[in-house]
Amino acid sequence: MYAVIRKFNKMRSVDEVARRAEAGLVPILRQSPGFRGYYVINGGNDVGVSINLFDTQDAAQEAHRRAMAWIKDNLSDFYEGQPEVTTGEVIVSVPAQGAMAA
Repeated sequence: MYAVIRKFNKMRSVDEVARRAEAGLVPILRQSPGFRGYYVINGGNDVGVSINLFDTQDAAQEAHRRAMAWIKDNLSDFYEGQPEVTTGEVIVSVPAQGAMAA
């Protein structure tokens, strides 16, 4: 499994961005091969973080490219600068007790 983490350090209204992303970006991500999940975190102090999970590195990279295009087109008035982006293979994944492992 592969993850893409984007951290926006100067974001106006993380909650509004999350609502817009859920309505507009999530449908795009769901169409991506190997999509596993999408999470938005309000880090406080105008910090917004998103986490995307995919089966393969290629799927994660392609989805990141599409996500950044959507973000620039639809959310550019909500953040300053560029996000810090971390991508890589998930090397530990522990499901909640009773949940099925991926």
